[in-house]
Amino acid sequence: MKILLIGASGTIGSAVKAELSQRHDVITIGRKSGDFQVDISDSASIRTLFQQTGTFDALVCAAGNVNFVPLADMSETDFDLGLQDKLMGQVNLLLIGREFANDGASFTFTSGILNRDPIRMGASAALVNGALDAFVKAAAIELPRGLRINSVSPNVLLEAMGSYAPYFRGFKPVPAADVALAYAKSVEGMQTGQTYIIG
Repeated sequence: MKILLIGASGTIGSAVKAELSQRHDVITIGRKSGDFQVDISDSASIRTLFQQTGTFDALVCAAGNVNFVPLADMSETDFDLGLQDKLMGQVNLLLIGREFANDGASFTFTSGILNRDPIRMGASAALVNGALDAFVKAAAIELPRGLRINSVSPNVLLEAMGSYAPYFRGFKPVPAADVALAYAKSVEGMQTGQTYIIG
């Protein structure tokens, strides 16, 4: 398969590449690195990416930014990053990408644990993650041509605990390689409308 991997240089993206490149042609994409570049918060940038890469069999997005701000300090603008980047960025990957997706192609997006098990300063992430999982479930019933869509919702990564441990006390972190298996299941399996919860 020809797989477009957005966020390929990140911790999850690197693990997904290691898993899927054993069997498939993985095109690496990042904001500033990789075979191609894209800003998922900009729909024009997304369209340019697909015009450059051409048709594909699977798209994986392991990218997306949100703000972590105490709720007491949050204003409407503090939600904008998560809404425009992680949420609408991934939604637009489907809306634009479906024009370039081969019949039976899959889209795999990334949400996360915080809508199920929130932490302090995580209101924006919880909002975005919940919306993404709901979008995946709803979009799956309307996609034509055998197109599939799933999300992966991992716990905090073992490799990230050096930076994030103070915010995730009591959580059992998961290795990125284990998380990558969920992306492989989405890409290489047959299910659609699923959220794969890891950890």
